[in-house]
Amino acid sequence: MDYPKRIARLQAQLRRKKIDAFLVGQPENRRYLSGFASSDHSIAESSGVLLIPARGRVRLLTDFRYKLQAEREVPWAEVILYPRGLLALLGELLPDLGLAKLAFESHYTLHSVAGKMQGKLGEKGIALLPVEDLVETMRQVKDEEEIELIRRSVRLNEEVFAEIYGSFTGLDTEIDIALAIESAMRRRGAEGPSFSTIVASGENGALPHAVPGRAAIKNDASLTIDMGLILDGYCSDMTRTFVPGQATARYLELHRLVRKAQLAGMAAIRAGVRASDVDRAARKIIADGGYGDCFGHSLGHGVGLAVHEDPRVSSRNKKQLRAGMVVTVEPGIYIPGWGGIRLENMVVVREDGCENLNSDTTWLDI
Repeated sequence: MDYPKRIARLQAQLRRKKIDAFLVGQPENRRYLSGFASSDHSIAESSGVLLIPARGRVRLLTDFRYKLQAEREVPWAEVILYPRGLLALLGELLPDLGLAKLAFESHYTLHSVAGKMQGKLGEKGIALLPVEDLVETMRQVKDEEEIELIRRSVRLNEEVFAEIYGSFTGLDTEIDIALAIESAMRRRGAEGPSFSTIVASGENGALPHAVPGRAAIKNDASLTIDMGLILDGYCSDMTRTFVPGQATARYLELHRLVRKAQLAGMAAIRAGVRASDVDRAARKIIADGGYGDCFGHSLGHGVGLAVHEDPRVSSRNKKQLRAGMVVTVEPGIYIPGWGGIRLENMVVVREDGCENLNSDTTWLDI
């Protein structure tokens, strides 16, 4: 990855906005700009922040636990430790560097932390400037190197699914399958799941974000598996619904309807099309089939270093899709007391259409 090039693009934005420096702590933004791969245990516990001046050298501020990792992964930046905490270091470092206007990620930084920063740095004559989505906007359009990494993540995710698919026994439960999937991800080289694996059998399929439990996997009931993994920092996300045994006529009818909606959504995607129009194309199929009230979530979302990121493919997003964006297409039908069906692929937006990153198997078109 050409991290200095990304930094240069961001620094140009800072200069246009007359900002002296930008403090970046959101983990995916930090990794996008520097390659520093450490994750945070929570929003209240950071493994480090990037101090990016409008001009000049980037500094990675961290503590002793991450010193060797930071020096190895970000050799082109200056790594500075804060033995007495980040605020103490900023209070000393910023005046020495002549930085009087410091921007921070207002959508990610805790209110309590921002308040402490304001008090500490205000005493030094440093103004805090809240900003949103400077880096996230850059991340929306992927270059071909990123797309290849996402393609590899999708491929590995499919290999894990193929290993698990068809291997169920009468003793398996939802949580057994989820654990088997996440174990296989690790064993095959993934950093881990990109989100907690969803396995929903029968009536539980009516819950779009069902939590795997002790429900047994039944041969005559639908089974929804929503899974994704992280490989080299980049996420995948895929949902498959099927019946392990013999499907009913009603299941087949609804599966075909959801698949038709997915294909309609994918066919509508190309650079310049509004995200809301893509959502509408898929939603119309399900509505015309009589199940419009059973499809209550948006059609898709962006995927990259985070499994859920912009752009959102929803009725509310009137912005145009751009070539290089990677999004999911995941229509669904959810019926309380019966179950649900969701089918999800990932695609790359291209100038003349979309590239399907998933290698669709014939059972999708049953």
